[in-house]
Amino acid sequence: MKSYVIGLDIGTTSAKSVIFDREGHVKGEHEVGYPLLHPQNGYAEQDPVTIEEAALEAIFVSKETAGIDASNLAGVGISAAMHSLICIDKSGEPLSPSIIWADARSADQAAFLKENHPHLYMNSGTPLHPMSPLSKLIWMKEHLYAPHEAADYFVSIKEFLLYRWFGEKVVDYSIAAATGMFNIKEHHWDEEALSLAGIETSQLFEPVPPTHTLKGMKAQAAGKSGLSKDTPFVIGASDGPLANLGIGAIEPGETAITIGTSGAIRQFATEPLLDEKQEIFSYSFTEDLWITGGPSNNGGIVLAWLQNLWDGDQDAYSVEQLSEMADSVPVGADHLLFLPYLNGERAPFWNAEAKGSFIGLMPTHKKEHMTRAAMEGVLFSILHIGKALERLGNNHQKVYASGGFARSSVWVQMLADMFNTTIYLPKSHQSSAWGAAWLTLYSLGEVEKLADIKSSIPMDKECKPNPENHAKYQELFRVYEAVSTDLQPHFSKLHQMNN
Repeated sequence: MKSYVIGLDIGTTSAKSVIFDREGHVKGEHEVGYPLLHPQNGYAEQDPVTIEEAALEAIFVSKETAGIDASNLAGVGISAAMHSLICIDKSGEPLSPSIIWADARSADQAAFLKENHPHLYMNSGTPLHPMSPLSKLIWMKEHLYAPHEAADYFVSIKEFLLYRWFGEKVVDYSIAAATGMFNIKEHHWDEEALSLAGIETSQLFEPVPPTHTLKGMKAQAAGKSGLSKDTPFVIGASDGPLANLGIGAIEPGETAITIGTSGAIRQFATEPLLDEKQEIFSYSFTEDLWITGGPSNNGGIVLAWLQNLWDGDQDAYSVEQLSEMADSVPVGADHLLFLPYLNGERAPFWNAEAKGSFIGLMPTHKKEHMTRAAMEGVLFSILHIGKALERLGNNHQKVYASGGFARSSVWVQMLADMFNTTIYLPKSHQSSAWGAAWLTLYSLGEVEKLADIKSSIPMDKECKPNPENHAKYQELFRVYEAVSTDLQPHFSKLHQMNN
């Protein structure tokens, strides 16, 4: 029996290769970053070949630095960010950049879909928003986008990599679901959505379960990765369900909250959870399991903004220093609220035109107050989505946290206080990678059940809530919820004025 397994996580800003033993301990990892390009206002693009090179380098270096031989690897599982779209030709060459979830160029097309085809959401579980490849494809069609006209296939970043590495035209259920063109109840491409996009089923890859295994990696890719061409790759899923799996949030009432560049709150469900309000997503994971939740555009990226904002001082601020600043002022930042919509917002509003706002600024407020308010605002946004999940029948009996924010004890304490529940933290913050790795072991028949991962997740200390702080946050959240809801139509007016 081979001792190790790799979780390859293709994220928004980097590719990470994490080598685990069978008990979930990290034995080696390497991360390779890549840029996010904004050639025009509202555009968010990446070079898919750069991402491919980063992924192969991450695998190679993680294996080499850990001193692990390829012959002792059981396989590789893949996690990837959702909603990317690349136009490619038959040979797998990219004709366009990878247009990612943060791209807002198709805002008008998304608004048209929401107004005229709202029922699409009930089939796909994907909110009608510029993030979805469906609205991006309609934008391409209407603007006679040259790569669209020449493309043979339209794929996500994961499909792009696997097609180039293995020559297989496959897409896992959760990545397919995130396109807005996949029927999550019947697990096939939706004819009406494809018609609106102006494409054929033959231009999309075949949807397969997350256990689908690929072998026979092409020589060039195998050489760059340092793996044997016979190393099995398991297609895996998107980062959301794999983060839930990797952290152990599998049963009803178990909630996973992940905050990295962006943020999300999710639960597994045995049926799609949807209603006409269209506040949350519900994506297929397997044929009988769905992941339900909501993403926020604004997670750690808010702290990056603060770092840039305060960088005019003599010393740049680290995340640790920002956390210390936030901890120096009381809960609620002396009655200062922050709406964290710096990059528009997805759940629960799905408003690409939303803007960030400080509410209640006074002359007595300093950097530390604004920093705490910004950190609280990110979590209020997650709590706001959590309330929408509660309305649909989810509850948050046990909350697991992962992602970069979990390294800040101050930020995690805020989360515990807001949700008034104990927060459970894994020792490794690479939950999506561990979920992908465990799914690989399951797919290869080396573990019996997905749920058995619970006994193979090394956990860190727990964070318990402060009831007094919770009471204060309840009052503040009522104001946050009312103000953020009331301002949504005004954000659209501001957007129109700027144009």
